[in-house]
Amino acid sequence: MTVAPIIETFPVGPLQCNCTILGDPATGEAIVIDPGDDITRIHRRLTGQNLKLKQILITHAHIDHIGGALKLKRLTGAPILLNENDIPLLQMMEVQAGWIGIDTPETESPDASLKDGLKVGLDAYPAQVIHTPGHTQGSVCLHFAPLNLLVAGDTLFARSIGRTDLPGGNGRQIIDSIKTRLLVLPEETKVLPGHGPATTIGQEKNRNPFLI
Repeated sequence: MTVAPIIETFPVGPLQCNCTILGDPATGEAIVIDPGDDITRIHRRLTGQNLKLKQILITHAHIDHIGGALKLKRLTGAPILLNENDIPLLQMMEVQAGWIGIDTPETESPDASLKDGLKVGLDAYPAQVIHTPGHTQGSVCLHFAPLNLLVAGDTLFARSIGRTDLPGGNGRQIIDSIKTRLLVLPEETKVLPGHGPATTIGQEKNRNPFLI
């Protein structure tokens, strides 16, 4: 009998970033996407389900998505993967902390770059990296084709798109990224945005006022 994957998405930190745990009970391996904060809670969920963390995947280098990544790496030994185009944002962490009035989290350079087309994730549940610049220059989405799932970071939301008024943002670029790279996916693909409720590619193609 095939064992279903463990998929948990829950908001973390003051900006309520959606953090996702994907685990394979058959192998005991897991990945975590966007551990922005509340690392004790994330780590407790992993250990409570006897999951060994294989990768920490960051959709983009805004503080609410990456703020807890180094702490989680130190607890688990898992490498951090972030698209190299967002390293300038990573180096602005003190400035980013000032935007929202919190302490500056410790960060370091990623262990590898989430390059476009790279295969990441778990053996049974792989994801392809889709580079979607616009919200930031290094923004990526993760397409888990076996799960019919897209983890979209802050590129695409339910009835909205990511803001482009922060450093590295580009309004025309994000629309192009969404239309040419995301809306071509199957319409039934479930979308987990970086904030807020889940949606589908079909719903956003037909109802998102920024894309119609």
